[in-house]
Order: sequence, then structure tokens, then C-alpha cells
Amino acid sequence: MSYAVLFPGQGSQFVGMTADVRAEMPDLIAEASEVLGWDLESLIADGPESDLTATDRAQPALYVTSFGLWSEFADAVHDGPVAAAGHSLGEYTALAAAQAMSFGDGLALVAARGAAMAEASASTDSSMAAIIGADEDAVSDIAARRRADGGALYIANINAPGQIVVSGGSEDIAWLVDSARSLGVRRAIPLNVAAGFHSPFMDGARRSLTAVLDDMSFATPRFSVFANATASITEDPATSLADQLTAPVRFSETLLTMAAAGVDTFVHVGPGDVTAGLARRTVPGARVLVVSTLLDARTVAEELSIQ
Repeated sequence: MSYAVLFPGQGSQFVGMTADVRAEMPDLIAEASEVLGWDLESLIADGPESDLTATDRAQPALYVTSFGLWSEFADAVHDGPVAAAGHSLGEYTALAAAQAMSFGDGLALVAARGAAMAEASASTDSSMAAIIGADEDAVSDIAARRRADGGALYIANINAPGQIVVSGGSEDIAWLVDSARSLGVRRAIPLNVAAGFHSPFMDGARRSLTAVLDDMSFATPRFSVFANATASITEDPATSLADQLTAPVRFSETLLTMAAAGVDTFVHVGPGDVTAGLARRTVPGARVLVVSTLLDARTVAEELSIQ
């Protein structure tokens, strides 16, 4: 058995999540609140949802809670993973889990990332849409033709077979939703997001984050961490983290690359189970496990340890 851990990204947060982590790891939550300068426990426990969903709040909340679950799992499992990947924000959690950076340094980076993305979102009129019933080549062609006509439309996420997300100007997204059928797409569903992430709309955020990353140093990861932008093992985390702001998240390709290298089990670690669902769709024969509570962490660790 060879397993990899997967960490979720923004969108997996919800009010009241990981109550067990917050109750049993108060020092972790207190440390995070001190770094962030705001009360993480209160936000997660009580919301409101609109505040927790905000880019600069959701990202630290997910990073901290996912890392708490990882810590419990890592302490309980006999043998560690051979690789890790995260969906967008989750790449930061993966690097912290692999000890390429400390929890605190990772949290400071995540806070800077969230703030930079929130600022970029406020200065651009853009959004995203999920494409149903089209493959990557077809969506790439639609986006290229729209740009040739003066629009701004880009592939942002390649999540799993049949799950592609695009970023575009608000007018471009509206056009795509209205024109989906005539473009040969079964459906285009607009997403309730602040801006067009993982696209050139985040150029400003990339510049801001790069200035922070320039002052960071990373250790050699204890296991392989795959970069969103390349779907390959990262050799330069600073470049990988900057690139993923403006490049597509190639999550499906990442999972397939892991499977081709011998990974036969994927363990989602974090609130919800989004990356587990993507793994099931992308690598149908793989074993997929979920760690979204401390009990899950201990149970899954025991299951893996006796294989």
C-alpha cells in the first residue's frame, strides 16, 4: 500500500466545523488567533457565514483546522504518506504537513495570500463558472475564442473528469452561461465567488504575495508535495505558490500522476470531503478515505497501520 494525503481549499469551510479540533487543540487555535490578530475560534464557532466565507477569513480557518486534523493523524499513523497535494489553498497545508515550513510561517503566508486575493477581488469585475459536459480541450477552445473576440475567459480548475471551472470577466461568465448549449456545453453554472481566481485576474495578488514569499525560506519536504500549477513534485515552493494564483489548478492531473507513480490510496484530511470525491472520480480503482474529525484521524490511521 502506498498512500497520499489531500487537503481541501476554499469552499469547504462552514460555521461550526471541526468542533473537536477546536475543543481538543486550544493551543493551536490560540496560536493561530495571535498570528492572525482576530478571534479564529469565535468566527468558526459562531460565524456569521458571510464573514467565514470571506476570502481573507476562510483560508486561514481551513488551513488551521486541516492542519489540526493532520497533526492528529500523523501522530497516530505508523508510516507516513509518500506524497501530498492540496486543492489551491490546500497546497499550503500540504507543505506545512511535509515540514517544508512551520505551521506558524504557513499561517502567516496563508493570511497574506487571503488578504492579497481579497484586495485583487475588490479591484476586478470577474467571477467563475463550473462547466458541465465538456472536456479540457473543448473548454480551452471556447476560452481562446472568447479572448480572440476581446473577452477574458480562462480555465481555472481542472478538478476531475467532467469538472472544469473557468474564470472570466462578469460579462464573459454571463455570456458563457447564456451560450452554453450553442457552444456544445451541457451547462455552465455561475459560482458565488468574489472574483476569477487562478487566472490573470489575480496578477495583483501574485505580485503582493511574491513580495512576502521572497522573504521566506523552505526546508526540504519530508515527503513529495505536488504543485497545483504543474501537477508535478515541487522543487521550488515559493515559485509554485506564486504560480498557482494565476495558473489553473491541475488537480485531476496531479491525482493521475500520483496513481501512475504507485499511489493506490488517497486520504482527504480537512473539513468536508471534496478532494475525496475528486479522487474517486479521477482514479476509480483507488481506495479513498476521509479524515474530517479527530476520531476519523485515529480510525483511518489504525486502518492504514495494519495494512
